[in-house]
Amino acid sequence: MGGAMRIAALDRAAALLGLAAGMTLADARAQVPALQTFAHDPHADCDWLERLAAACHRYTPTVADWPPDTLVLDVTGCAHAFDGERPLAADVERRFARRGVLVRHAFGDTPEIAHALARHAGAPAPDERGAVRRLPVAALGLDAEDSAALARAGLKMVGDVMARPLATIAARFGEGAATAVRRLSGETAGAPLIARRPPAPIAAERRFAEPVARTEHALAVIGELAADAMAMLEERHEGGRHWQVRLFRCDGAVHALRVETGRPTRDLALLLRLLRERIDALADPLDPGFGYDLIRLDVLLAERLEAGQLHLEGGAAGDGTAGEEVAELLDRLSTRLGRDRVRRFAPRDSHIPEQSELMLPAAAPQPATAMPWPQPEPGEPPRRPIYLFDPPQPIEQVMAGVPDGPPARFRWRRTLHEVARAEGPERIAGEWWRRHDAAIPTRDYYRIEDRRGRRFWIFRHGLFNEVEAPRWYVHGLFA
Repeated sequence: MGGAMRIAALDRAAALLGLAAGMTLADARAQVPALQTFAHDPHADCDWLERLAAACHRYTPTVADWPPDTLVLDVTGCAHAFDGERPLAADVERRFARRGVLVRHAFGDTPEIAHALARHAGAPAPDERGAVRRLPVAALGLDAEDSAALARAGLKMVGDVMARPLATIAARFGEGAATAVRRLSGETAGAPLIARRPPAPIAAERRFAEPVARTEHALAVIGELAADAMAMLEERHEGGRHWQVRLFRCDGAVHALRVETGRPTRDLALLLRLLRERIDALADPLDPGFGYDLIRLDVLLAERLEAGQLHLEGGAAGDGTAGEEVAELLDRLSTRLGRDRVRRFAPRDSHIPEQSELMLPAAAPQPATAMPWPQPEPGEPPRRPIYLFDPPQPIEQVMAGVPDGPPARFRWRRTLHEVARAEGPERIAGEWWRRHDAAIPTRDYYRIEDRRGRRFWIFRHGLFNEVEAPRWYVHGLFA
């Protein structure tokens, strides 16, 4: 509105300081100078709401998410498992509080009534009908113009609107207002509750009247179970990423085998090869003892797997490519050496050089918030070296212009370097939205080439108005 940035949502501490949703950011900062703000990301909010909805399936199989901030749980017939509705709600609040989520809940005969009470009453009410009548007209869910029209007519509470003939309300304020009143009064049912249906787990198992006493026979059965799981994955257009095989021995012992792949796959041969690699890497070989009477295979993680495009001469586009071969090699190494022994770099959303990337297990899924790797401008050299010193190496002596000139000469590791070319500075300040980074001095980075052609990435740590004597460091070397 007018190009001004506004507050979309705020926490309890900000509300206690007098801030409110819809307030401009300039007014909020004038009122609370130390205010910490974050960019509004509706897609991330929807993703978070879906994850919370998935966690609520522990209470009822009927869970619906109403973006941007509402979850509807139909606990009919489920509350007895928690000794009643109140203990169930207390458990929800306690579990959500562990994740830093503040919950406002209410019970109602219909989803619309529960939603209105939770949003506008703020606390459970023993008298549902009386509580609904005391709600403000905003609880009807009308747009701002219709709510304002009702308030100007003296109808400030839902009960005031319910006391009028619905025909009069419909004639003056529209049929939508009358329909909203009917829904809050329970006369008419609202839209059907579209519950989230979690996909059924993908699993296959085989029981034996005569226990399986040979490992090779067990592996053959695992292959048959894996083929059944691949067929189920194909029906869903998915591929498995995380697989678990459990072998139940007659004496009660359970042997578990887990393998992961870097990409979703339905390659049966690849899965069996990884399982054999996992068995060979076991410190204690599999011992069937008196035999296995149950073998079960579970797909713990599955992801969307699109069909591959074929070449004109036949064969899938990915067959035999370097990317596929590298992925298979990483899967085999991770299975044989251990999940945390083989790692890969992933970009991180930070402009601080040493914090702009992180190391993940090669088989781990790509983070939902992963950023793309920065690409250099066409024809331009890379802005940062691939290899960084950890920690940055201090420079012994520097001759540079004041206040922010590039170095003309510097001594590092007892060697004097005469600067032939310099580019910069690239100024990097601390992340002001993080309290522990607010007081970190500013860095001025330079790309340096000495007279012998060696190239360095060095920085001045601190401006002259921040520290008394700024220090210089070598943070990386260009190839």
